[in-house]
Amino acid sequence: MPTVRHALSAHAPILVIDAASSRVQVGVLTAGHPPRWTESREEAGVAIFQSLEALAFNPNAAAAFIFCEGPGSILGIRTAAMALRTWQVMQSRPIYAYLSLNLVAQALRDPQLGVIADARRDTWHHFQIGRGLRRVAAGELAGRLAMPEGFRHWSPIPGQTMITPYSVRELLEQTADAELLRTTEAPDAFLHEEPSYVTWTPQIHRAPPP
Repeated sequence: MPTVRHALSAHAPILVIDAASSRVQVGVLTAGHPPRWTESREEAGVAIFQSLEALAFNPNAAAAFIFCEGPGSILGIRTAAMALRTWQVMQSRPIYAYLSLNLVAQALRDPQLGVIADARRDTWHHFQIGRGLRRVAAGELAGRLAMPEGFRHWSPIPGQTMITPYSVRELLEQTADAELLRTTEAPDAFLHEEPSYVTWTPQIHRAPPP
């Protein structure tokens, strides 16, 4: 899997978008220059373009994109993915995706620590170095846990959970040589499995027999 350092050596500048948390974080990475970052607490459809304006950066100038595909805010992530797909229509460029919980786990460098995010319906996304990303029931969470700051949750946070900062700028700097990235031609929010649909056959309503 590619690393951030590898991506930056092959493509520059790179536009980074992370809308997984309550803060939409946008950065521009350029080889040989300090990264430039900004963030917004507006909804993603507004925050992304406000951030581009604050950075004075035109997405058409990007040689590649890096974005967070989740877990996290599904609406925010899909909004970012939609923007990337639109920009790709105008000009095709490499797109790299990473998992938010893997980013945190690689920065903390503790294979015994599980990094979690709420997956709804009393289940949690759980990432552990060496085991990857799983979805587990709330009652099955055990051991030491960490949850990124600013990630929404609907179930009570397990008592043994440490809240850890989610500053994408700092996390990417700490994990520049970790194999975090994967290339994708169809950016979208991460799903553990593809959705399944039940076929419904319409029927004419009839009154019950007398």
